[in-house]
Amino acid sequence: MSYNAQIKIPATYMRGGTSKGTFFILSDLPEAAQRPGPIRDKLLMRVVGSPDPYGKQIDGMGGATSSTSKTVILSKSEKLDHDVNYLFGQVAIDRPFIDWSGNCGNLTAAVGSLAISRGLVDKARIPENGVVAVRIWQLNISKTLIVHVPINAGKVQEAGSFELDGVTFPAAEMRVDFRDPAGGEEALFPTGNLTDQLEIPGIESLEATIINAGIPTIFLNAGELGCNGTELQEVINGDSAMLQKFEIIRAHAALKMGLVDTLAEAAERQHSPKIAFVAPAKSYTASSGTRVSADQIDLLVRAISMGALHHAMMGTAAVAIGAAAAIPGTLVNLAAGGGELKELEFGHPSGTMKVGAEVTNTAGEWRVNRVSMSRSARVLMDGTVYVPWDALQIGKINS
Repeated sequence: MSYNAQIKIPATYMRGGTSKGTFFILSDLPEAAQRPGPIRDKLLMRVVGSPDPYGKQIDGMGGATSSTSKTVILSKSEKLDHDVNYLFGQVAIDRPFIDWSGNCGNLTAAVGSLAISRGLVDKARIPENGVVAVRIWQLNISKTLIVHVPINAGKVQEAGSFELDGVTFPAAEMRVDFRDPAGGEEALFPTGNLTDQLEIPGIESLEATIINAGIPTIFLNAGELGCNGTELQEVINGDSAMLQKFEIIRAHAALKMGLVDTLAEAAERQHSPKIAFVAPAKSYTASSGTRVSADQIDLLVRAISMGALHHAMMGTAAVAIGAAAAIPGTLVNLAAGGGELKELEFGHPSGTMKVGAEVTNTAGEWRVNRVSMSRSARVLMDGTVYVPWDALQIGKINS
């Protein structure tokens, strides 16, 4: 039997925030994969190394975690006052599925950086030295994101002294603004309430704040789950019963939010909604061994991503945290001590993170105008990714 040569596709492997993924320019993809559909999905899954029943993604670019099983497609934006279109795919590790339902907030910083390097931002907007605000149209959620990218000698500055918990080495700081993260036809609070009681068969009633900012998110009180809020990955991810409980809660909340019509559909929408639990500030030791003191932080937050406790905090979930904290009466706000919280610092498994939100209340209706946080990004490898020739053939996908 003869075999065709592998397909070569220009690609960039980047870290953005506490995530990393494989980035493509739309026009660099094979023609059949420049359109949404099964051919594109199969190709990108093969790039990342999914589906992999071993759960390791050894034969691909993925890193076998929700933070590293990601892919991004960029193109120049024709939308007024925007530079680049950003399409994000969260690739399932052990099954043939890409979730296109949401954004990756961490990788947003890398989008701003790569858009400049790849000529997707007009040269006239790029200073010789200074900062350029890259205007991103996030295609998955139809939102505007702004990344403030530092420029040195006309090029993106990646090196710097900014330290981000969850990332080992320092880099240049990039502020990311999420504009109107719950605007349009979407309700900030899908149920109309700051808190709800979730009635779930087999699980006692749980108080929850259900918010749609950055990404649909369900916040729970750690104590009601039998947690204290200081848990690290091994504690939660080593408890299969606890993970199953989180998934049951997430599925029922997705139904209550109107994101799915049946509980079964929630299993096919793993990227969103997110589920997180909060607790008042306590001292703990982060996964790096660093001691986080209670007086450093306003509250504790732990979040589940793609069925497992995240090693730090998803950028989109941080948007939801900042928005909810700024609105008196939500579980996040109450865990942080209540009141008006325009900026706060929360503890996560890898350390701490600051997030700020600008909110307004008109006639009793809350609106989130902007949520901001600092991230960093760096190119890890640039060149060509190789995939087997049959990655563009529609047929049986291993499951």
